Amino acid sequence: MNAITDMTVRAADGTPTSLDQWRGKVLLIVNTASKCGFTPQYEGLEALHRDLSPRGFEVLAFPCNQFGAQEPGDAAEIANFCSLTYDVTFPVFAKIDVNGNNADPLFERLKAAAPGVMGSKAIKWNFTKFLIDRSGGVVTRYAPTTKPAEMRKDIEALL
Repeated sequence: MNAITDMTVRAADGTPTSLDQWRGKVLLIVNTASKCGFTPQYEGLEALHRDLSPRGFEVLAFPCNQFGAQEPGDAAEIANFCSLTYDVTFPVFAKIDVNGNNADPLFERLKAAAPGVMGSKAIKWNFTKFLIDRSGGVVTRYAPTTKPAEMRKDIEALL
């Protein structure tokens, strides 16, 4: 398995979902939370998604409650929050762990392919972002503090 798009994740309702449906697209995979200081980044992520999706770009969000218990809701509550607060139209998947023994295999692959500062593999906080090229390869990791607009040039270079 070489490409991220060869993997299967869980949709918000828990059903297995192949990332193959996004094969050939540039992806931004983000671990998200509804009650985090970085939560307003949903607005910038949605702006990128709306502006660049016609050119083959998608944001994929994976809620996570591992950092300060900032994503306590169930799938319906998370979807409702994203829709009503930020008018999110990109996919929001099932809540996952990104670190530890129960870390989702997708995030294990992402962390191995794009380590953080000083080679650390662990996700440090909500809204860590991974840019994936059209072939399903991991290009880079962005810190939670990186605003979506700051990634636009990197994304456009892959489109």
